Amino acid sequence: MSQYEFYEIIKKPPVAWVYLNRPDKKNAMNPPAWKESIPIFEDIDKDPDIRVAVIAGRGPCFSAGIDLMGMAGEMPELMDSDQKGGVKWSLLKKISAMQDAISCIEWCRKPVIAAIHGHCIGAGLDMATTCDIRICSADAVFCLKEAAVGFVADVGVLQRIPRIVGQGFARELAYTAKTIDAQKAAQMLLVNEIYPDAAAVMDGAEKLAVQIAENPPLAVQASKDVLNYGAEKSVEDGLKYVASVSANIIPSKDLMEAIAAFSEKRKPVFTGQ
Repeated sequence: MSQYEFYEIIKKPPVAWVYLNRPDKKNAMNPPAWKESIPIFEDIDKDPDIRVAVIAGRGPCFSAGIDLMGMAGEMPELMDSDQKGGVKWSLLKKISAMQDAISCIEWCRKPVIAAIHGHCIGAGLDMATTCDIRICSADAVFCLKEAAVGFVADVGVLQRIPRIVGQGFARELAYTAKTIDAQKAAQMLLVNEIYPDAAAVMDGAEKLAVQIAENPPLAVQASKDVLNYGAEKSVEDGLKYVASVSANIIPSKDLMEAIAAFSEKRKPVFTGQ
Protein backbone atom coordinates (compact mmCIF):
# COMPACT_ATOMS: atom_id res chain seq x y z
CA MET A 1 0.00 0.00 0.00
CA SER A 2 1.43 3.38 -1.08
CA GLN A 3 0.61 6.52 0.88
CA TYR A 4 -0.27 9.86 -0.65
CA GLU A 5 -1.81 12.94 0.91
CA PHE A 6 -5.10 12.86 -1.01
CA TYR A 7 -5.23 9.33 -2.42
CA GLU A 8 -4.97 5.92 -0.82
CA ILE A 9 -3.53 3.25 -3.12
CA ILE A 10 -4.03 -0.42 -2.39
CA LYS A 11 -2.64 -2.95 -4.84
CA LYS A 12 -4.18 -6.38 -4.80
CA PRO A 13 -2.93 -7.82 -8.08
CA PRO A 14 -4.31 -7.91 -10.64
CA VAL A 15 -6.36 -4.92 -9.38
CA ALA A 16 -5.18 -1.55 -8.04
CA TRP A 17 -7.64 0.35 -5.85
CA VAL A 18 -7.34 4.14 -5.99
CA TYR A 19 -9.35 5.79 -3.21
CA LEU A 20 -10.09 9.49 -2.98
CA ASN A 21 -9.29 9.73 0.70
CA ARG A 22 -10.44 12.99 2.21
CA PRO A 23 -13.73 11.80 3.66
CA ASP A 24 -14.13 14.63 6.18
CA LYS A 25 -14.29 17.05 3.22
CA LYS A 26 -16.38 14.76 1.01
CA ASN A 27 -13.26 14.10 -1.05
CA ALA A 28 -13.20 17.68 -2.33
CA MET A 29 -10.18 17.93 -4.59
CA ASN A 30 -7.49 20.12 -3.02
CA PRO A 31 -3.96 20.79 -4.41
CA PRO A 32 -2.58 17.29 -3.64
CA ALA A 33 -5.46 15.73 -5.56
CA TRP A 34 -4.29 17.49 -8.72
CA LYS A 35 -0.57 16.81 -8.17
CA GLU A 36 -0.63 13.15 -7.12
CA SER A 37 -2.81 11.57 -9.80
CA ILE A 38 -0.19 11.62 -12.58
CA PRO A 39 2.52 9.65 -10.70
CA ILE A 40 -0.15 7.27 -9.38
CA PHE A 41 -1.42 6.34 -12.83
CA GLU A 42 2.05 6.27 -14.33
CA ASP A 43 2.95 3.68 -11.68
CA ILE A 44 -0.20 1.65 -12.39
CA ASP A 45 0.57 1.80 -16.11
CA LYS A 46 4.10 0.46 -15.56
CA ASP A 47 3.24 -2.23 -12.99
CA PRO A 48 3.12 -5.61 -14.79
CA ASP A 49 1.16 -7.16 -11.93
CA ILE A 50 -1.73 -4.71 -12.30
CA ARG A 51 -4.20 -5.19 -15.12
CA VAL A 52 -7.16 -3.06 -13.97
CA ALA A 53 -7.65 -0.07 -11.66
CA VAL A 54 -10.72 0.95 -9.69
CA ILE A 55 -11.30 4.53 -8.50
CA ALA A 56 -13.64 5.04 -5.55
CA GLY A 57 -14.24 7.44 -2.69
CA ARG A 58 -13.73 6.89 1.00
CA GLY A 59 -16.44 8.11 3.35
CA PRO A 60 -19.84 9.48 2.36
CA CYS A 61 -19.32 9.95 -1.39
CA PHE A 62 -17.14 9.75 -4.48
CA SER A 63 -16.32 13.47 -4.61
CA ALA A 64 -18.07 16.77 -3.95
CA GLY A 65 -15.87 18.42 -6.59
CA ILE A 66 -13.03 20.92 -6.50
CA ASP A 67 -12.05 22.51 -3.19
CA LEU A 68 -12.32 26.14 -4.30
CA MET A 69 -11.04 27.58 -1.04
CA GLY A 70 -8.20 25.08 -0.90
CA MET A 71 -7.18 25.88 -4.46
CA ALA A 72 -7.30 29.67 -4.01
CA GLY A 73 -3.68 29.83 -2.87
CA GLU A 74 -2.57 27.80 -5.88
CA MET A 75 -4.44 29.94 -8.40
CA PRO A 76 -4.44 33.58 -7.22
CA GLU A 77 -5.05 34.58 -10.84
CA LEU A 78 -8.71 33.64 -10.40
CA MET A 79 -9.26 36.57 -8.04
CA ASP A 80 -7.21 39.12 -9.99
CA SER A 81 -9.83 41.57 -11.28
CA ASP A 82 -7.28 43.38 -13.44
CA GLN A 83 -5.95 40.45 -15.41
CA LYS A 84 -3.41 41.31 -18.08
CA GLY A 85 -1.74 39.07 -20.62
CA GLY A 86 0.94 37.79 -18.25
CA VAL A 87 -1.60 36.82 -15.60
CA LYS A 88 -3.75 34.99 -18.14
CA TRP A 89 -0.69 33.24 -19.55
CA SER A 90 0.14 31.98 -16.06
CA LEU A 91 -3.45 30.81 -15.51
CA LEU A 92 -3.47 28.98 -18.84
CA LYS A 93 -0.44 26.94 -17.79
CA LYS A 94 -2.10 25.98 -14.50
CA ILE A 95 -5.34 24.96 -16.21
CA SER A 96 -3.30 22.78 -18.59
CA ALA A 97 -1.64 21.05 -15.63
CA MET A 98 -5.05 20.34 -14.08
CA GLN A 99 -6.25 18.90 -17.38
CA ASP A 100 -3.27 16.52 -17.35
CA ALA A 101 -4.15 15.49 -13.78
CA ILE A 102 -7.46 14.16 -15.11
CA SER A 103 -6.30 12.96 -18.54
CA CYS A 104 -3.64 10.73 -16.97
CA ILE A 105 -6.43 8.24 -16.21
CA GLU A 106 -7.19 8.03 -19.92
CA TRP A 107 -3.47 7.83 -20.76
CA CYS A 108 -3.04 4.82 -18.46
CA ARG A 109 -3.06 1.73 -20.65
CA LYS A 110 -4.86 -0.32 -18.01
CA PRO A 111 -8.68 -0.12 -17.95
CA VAL A 112 -10.03 2.06 -15.13
CA ILE A 113 -13.42 1.56 -13.46
CA ALA A 114 -15.14 4.32 -11.49
CA ALA A 115 -17.11 2.88 -8.55
CA ILE A 116 -19.34 5.78 -7.50
CA HIS A 117 -21.51 6.31 -4.45
CA GLY A 118 -23.08 9.46 -3.06
CA HIS A 119 -22.10 12.76 -4.63
CA CYS A 120 -20.19 12.83 -7.92
CA ILE A 121 -20.06 16.55 -8.52
CA GLY A 122 -18.00 18.91 -10.70
CA ALA A 123 -14.39 17.73 -10.71
CA GLY A 124 -15.59 14.35 -9.43
CA LEU A 125 -17.64 13.97 -12.61
CA ASP A 126 -14.63 15.17 -14.63
CA MET A 127 -12.66 12.28 -13.14
CA ALA A 128 -15.45 9.75 -13.60
CA THR A 129 -15.89 10.54 -17.28
CA THR A 130 -12.23 9.88 -18.03
CA CYS A 131 -12.61 6.34 -16.67
CA ASP A 132 -13.38 3.50 -19.06
CA ILE A 133 -16.45 2.24 -17.19
CA ARG A 134 -18.69 3.81 -14.54
CA ILE A 135 -20.92 1.94 -12.10
CA CYS A 136 -22.76 3.43 -9.14
CA SER A 137 -24.86 2.84 -6.05
CA ALA A 138 -28.56 3.70 -5.90
CA ASP A 139 -27.83 6.79 -3.77
CA ALA A 140 -25.40 8.30 -6.30
CA VAL A 141 -26.09 11.79 -7.64
CA PHE A 142 -24.29 13.54 -10.48
CA CYS A 143 -23.89 17.21 -11.37
CA LEU A 144 -21.88 19.08 -13.97
CA LYS A 145 -21.69 21.98 -11.54
CA GLU A 146 -19.26 24.46 -13.05
CA ALA A 147 -21.73 26.78 -14.83
CA ALA A 148 -23.61 27.33 -11.57
CA VAL A 149 -20.52 28.87 -9.95
CA GLY A 150 -19.36 30.96 -12.89
CA PHE A 151 -16.89 28.58 -14.53
CA VAL A 152 -16.76 26.71 -17.79
CA ALA A 153 -15.83 23.11 -17.09
CA ASP A 154 -12.28 23.15 -18.44
CA VAL A 155 -10.49 19.95 -17.44
CA GLY A 156 -12.15 17.48 -19.81
CA VAL A 157 -15.77 16.72 -18.99
CA LEU A 158 -17.20 18.82 -21.83
CA GLN A 159 -14.99 16.91 -24.26
CA ARG A 160 -15.71 13.46 -22.84
CA ILE A 161 -19.31 13.41 -21.63
CA PRO A 162 -20.84 13.93 -25.10
CA ARG A 163 -19.12 10.73 -26.21
CA ILE A 164 -20.84 8.91 -23.35
CA VAL A 165 -24.34 10.40 -23.18
CA GLY A 166 -24.65 12.23 -26.51
CA GLN A 167 -24.80 15.94 -27.29
CA GLY A 168 -28.36 16.54 -26.09
CA PHE A 169 -27.93 15.21 -22.57
CA ALA A 170 -24.42 16.67 -22.33
CA ARG A 171 -25.67 20.15 -23.14
CA GLU A 172 -28.62 19.81 -20.78
CA LEU A 173 -26.29 18.91 -17.91
CA ALA A 174 -23.77 21.64 -18.78
CA TYR A 175 -26.29 24.46 -19.21
CA THR A 176 -28.60 23.68 -16.28
CA ALA A 177 -25.97 22.45 -13.79
CA LYS A 178 -28.79 20.35 -12.37
CA THR A 179 -28.33 17.26 -10.23
CA ILE A 180 -29.47 13.90 -11.58
CA ASP A 181 -29.98 10.65 -9.70
CA ALA A 182 -28.63 7.19 -10.45
CA GLN A 183 -31.67 6.14 -12.47
CA LYS A 184 -31.38 9.16 -14.75
CA ALA A 185 -27.63 8.59 -15.08
CA ALA A 186 -28.30 5.02 -16.20
CA GLN A 187 -30.96 6.20 -18.64
CA MET A 188 -28.37 8.55 -20.16
CA LEU A 189 -25.81 5.68 -20.26
CA LEU A 190 -23.54 7.69 -17.96
CA VAL A 191 -23.30 4.57 -15.79
CA ASN A 192 -23.36 0.94 -16.87
CA GLU A 193 -25.09 -0.49 -13.79
CA ILE A 194 -26.70 0.55 -10.50
CA TYR A 195 -26.10 -1.39 -7.27
CA PRO A 196 -28.13 -1.19 -4.06
CA ASP A 197 -25.49 0.50 -1.89
CA ALA A 198 -21.83 1.48 -1.60
CA ALA A 199 -20.71 -1.98 -0.45
CA ALA A 200 -22.48 -3.63 -3.37
CA VAL A 201 -20.96 -1.25 -5.92
CA MET A 202 -17.48 -2.07 -4.59
CA ASP A 203 -18.20 -5.79 -4.89
CA GLY A 204 -19.48 -5.19 -8.39
CA ALA A 205 -16.36 -3.24 -9.31
CA GLU A 206 -14.13 -6.04 -8.06
CA LYS A 207 -16.01 -8.69 -10.02
CA LEU A 208 -15.89 -6.59 -13.17
CA ALA A 209 -12.18 -5.87 -12.69
CA VAL A 210 -11.37 -9.54 -12.23
CA GLN A 211 -13.40 -10.44 -15.31
CA ILE A 212 -11.38 -7.93 -17.34
CA ALA A 213 -8.09 -9.06 -15.79
CA GLU A 214 -8.72 -12.66 -16.83
CA ASN A 215 -8.38 -11.68 -20.49
CA PRO A 216 -5.02 -11.29 -22.27
CA PRO A 217 -3.68 -7.90 -21.09
CA LEU A 218 -2.11 -7.03 -24.43
CA ALA A 219 -5.47 -7.40 -26.16
CA VAL A 220 -7.33 -5.46 -23.46
CA GLN A 221 -4.82 -2.61 -23.40
CA ALA A 222 -4.70 -2.45 -27.18
CA SER A 223 -8.51 -2.28 -27.23
CA LYS A 224 -8.41 0.72 -24.88
CA ASP A 225 -5.80 2.38 -27.06
CA VAL A 226 -7.87 1.87 -30.21
CA LEU A 227 -11.11 3.03 -28.55
CA ASN A 228 -9.42 6.18 -27.24
CA TYR A 229 -7.88 6.93 -30.62
CA GLY A 230 -11.08 6.39 -32.54
CA ALA A 231 -13.36 8.46 -30.31
CA GLU A 232 -13.05 11.58 -32.47
CA LYS A 233 -11.84 10.01 -35.70
CA SER A 234 -13.61 8.76 -38.80
CA VAL A 235 -14.32 5.05 -39.16
CA GLU A 236 -11.69 4.92 -41.91
CA ASP A 237 -9.03 6.50 -39.67
CA GLY A 238 -9.96 4.13 -36.87
CA LEU A 239 -9.73 1.10 -39.15
CA LYS A 240 -6.27 2.07 -40.34
CA TYR A 241 -5.09 2.60 -36.78
CA VAL A 242 -6.49 -0.67 -35.42
CA ALA A 243 -4.93 -2.58 -38.33
CA SER A 244 -1.54 -1.22 -37.27
CA VAL A 245 -2.11 -2.04 -33.61
CA SER A 246 -3.35 -5.54 -34.41
CA ALA A 247 -0.35 -6.24 -36.64
CA ASN A 248 1.96 -5.11 -33.83
CA ILE A 249 0.54 -7.32 -31.06
CA ILE A 250 0.00 -10.50 -33.12
CA PRO A 251 1.31 -13.09 -32.68
CA SER A 252 1.72 -13.14 -28.91
CA LYS A 253 2.33 -15.78 -26.28
CA ASP A 254 -1.16 -15.04 -24.97
CA LEU A 255 -2.65 -15.89 -28.37
CA MET A 256 -0.75 -19.20 -28.40
CA GLU A 257 -1.90 -19.87 -24.83
CA ALA A 258 -5.53 -19.20 -25.81
CA ILE A 259 -5.28 -21.68 -28.68
CA ALA A 260 -3.54 -24.28 -26.51
CA ALA A 261 -6.05 -23.90 -23.67
CA PHE A 262 -8.95 -24.28 -26.08
CA SER A 263 -7.52 -27.45 -27.60
CA GLU A 264 -6.68 -28.84 -24.14
CA LYS A 265 -10.11 -27.85 -22.73
CA ARG A 266 -8.67 -25.87 -19.83
CA LYS A 267 -8.76 -22.28 -18.60
CA PRO A 268 -6.01 -20.15 -20.16
CA VAL A 269 -3.35 -18.41 -18.07
CA PHE A 270 -2.36 -15.14 -19.70
CA THR A 271 0.93 -13.36 -19.00
CA GLY A 272 0.73 -10.27 -21.17
CA GLN A 273 3.54 -11.42 -23.44
